[in-house]
Amino acid sequence: MSIRQYRPRRNLRGSITNAQQLILIAVFVIALLLQISYPLVSGETLRLVTIATVYWAAGAMSLHALYSYGLNYAIRYILITFTFALIVEQIGSRTGWPFGTYSYDVSLGYQIYGVPLVVPFAWMMLAHPLLIAARRVSPHWVFLYGGTGLMAWDIFLDPQMVSAQRWTWEVTGRTVPFQPEVPLLNTFGWLLTGMGLMALLHITLPRERRKNGASYLVPNIFLCWTWFAGVVGNIFFFNRPGVALVGGLTFGLVLAPYFIALSFGRSG
Repeated sequence: MSIRQYRPRRNLRGSITNAQQLILIAVFVIALLLQISYPLVSGETLRLVTIATVYWAAGAMSLHALYSYGLNYAIRYILITFTFALIVEQIGSRTGWPFGTYSYDVSLGYQIYGVPLVVPFAWMMLAHPLLIAARRVSPHWVFLYGGTGLMAWDIFLDPQMVSAQRWTWEVTGRTVPFQPEVPLLNTFGWLLTGMGLMALLHITLPRERRKNGASYLVPNIFLCWTWFAGVVGNIFFFNRPGVALVGGLTFGLVLAPYFIALSFGRSG
């Protein structure tokens, strides 16, 4: 009789470990804490918090993409979203289409031919959770659902950044309701480009989550938090109840079908 040493087989499907779970939670919590601090600081601290918030949130979503869908998904998601956003922003800032005529302030840090490096990462932090929601709610209309989600989120984002003088528009026509500093064309631009990005991501990224991969808790919380922070922040800290109303209704209508589907266990 021989005695052989038992060595457990490695999980080739790559389940998420306790260490990975801690890293994901830590990065996500830091991103939330930075967002919470945003209305409580000013000056140079506010500028740094603005930039750091985007990078940490994009980092949390990228980690979730890696731990939930695998390396192939994460790399494609990062490269496609970053490249798409950078090209769109380059075209938009030079031609005035499709967002209207606008320019970025140097306070957002390092720029790539006039577009701050941080801007494509802002696209990145919402693209992944909205893609998950769109695939669950409307698998045949992912581009429309996801693009509408990005447009709705921007209703919160733009007035906040314009008030902080991170970018400005030349407003000549109709404006977004309760946002006289933001042209209505910008909303159309976000819908159009958002649909393009979501279509591209849906076509190129794997659809099945890894077995034993990270759960959807982090992106789901982030979607809820984005809506909550946009409503509460504009009412109690930024004195923009109109923005809270329009953004809250629009983004809330986008998110409602997803969380209803989750509650009733509907599968896309």
